[in-house]
Amino acid sequence: MVLRAVLDHGPVARSNLARLTGTSAATVTGVTATLLDLGLLREVPEAAGPPGFGRPHVPLDLDTERVAVLGVHVAVPQVAVSVLDARGRVLDCRRLPYDHPTPAEVVALAGEEIARLVEEYADRSILGVGVAAGGWVDARAGVVVDHPVLSWRDAPLREPLAELTGLPTYVENHGRALLRAEQLFGAHVARARESIVHLFVGNVVDAAFSIRGRVHQGARSASGTVAHLPVDVDPGEAEPCRCGRVGCLQAAVSERALLRAAERLGVSVPSAAVLCDLALAGDERLVELFVRRARLVGHAAASLLDLVNPEVLVVMESGIRRLPAARAALLEEVAQRSEIVGDVAGIITPTSFADPLAVAGGAVALDRLFAAPLASVGALSTAS
Repeated sequence: MVLRAVLDHGPVARSNLARLTGTSAATVTGVTATLLDLGLLREVPEAAGPPGFGRPHVPLDLDTERVAVLGVHVAVPQVAVSVLDARGRVLDCRRLPYDHPTPAEVVALAGEEIARLVEEYADRSILGVGVAAGGWVDARAGVVVDHPVLSWRDAPLREPLAELTGLPTYVENHGRALLRAEQLFGAHVARARESIVHLFVGNVVDAAFSIRGRVHQGARSASGTVAHLPVDVDPGEAEPCRCGRVGCLQAAVSERALLRAAERLGVSVPSAAVLCDLALAGDERLVELFVRRARLVGHAAASLLDLVNPEVLVVMESGIRRLPAARAALLEEVAQRSEIVGDVAGIITPTSFADPLAVAGGAVALDRLFAAPLASVGALSTAS
């Protein structure tokens, strides 16, 4: 409670921490002394008020210089390994491309980069490694149960990566990872902690849900599987899903489907981000591709809004974040399809992060830190 209060309000005086957490001043004094010793908090004399009678109040803030976490995001074309400070700010990110890797190859590649980053950031205490991946991820077991695009089944990530790095390691689905990031330090923290749906649209499409701060995992962490949610696609343009049907959400809006549609227009690029750059440069054909994609994403968003009725729905999709026409198309589609949502523009928002894939893995480790700071630092001591 104290660490989260400092995250939300720091720099903050100890007396205010007692009020914010509903605990006694003596308790706050003891807890903050421990957190200071662990390097999670620091005193900020420069933020203190002017001198006066009595002892000056020296505020406390998160120590963003002494500690860090590492994040690993497993995508289809690459693995991203990043360093985040205690406030979730990305200090470094390395992207390592690959082609149809095995789980062991990804672990080896990420482990090598982690070793380099630990050496480069030797002045910081690395508290752990968070791993985010698409598909069905069993967070408790640390296993990717099914990643349809990488063709992984029951792929262990936590145990081999922890053994390789010697660091506490946590694994989560990338949608739930980014949802947790929104709840920790996103643009709509208060609303996200009340209720939030996160819709991730990339090569893999999935959703994540949280009510009153509790992220729903489901049996074996299988909640949020929306890949086969039906959407109204043009039969002449529809691509068959791996399940054999036509009109499944992931088959219709995935990054691969978007890039194949661009190829039919004579535009061949390696990623949706590059395609979005070309659209922003003025290629109206590509703008229209993103607009059509946004409308299909709107079908799913309307269903999720009516099902969960959250305070905020975050859509992680490149066009909606960067192209006004795509965002307008999404909002228009949801307004037409939702039965209960009135203020569509007030509820639907793009991701809070300029580089969400660099944030995702680190957010898994930071979520553990803020949930149980003493256990997180203790796990590091045991690993060391």
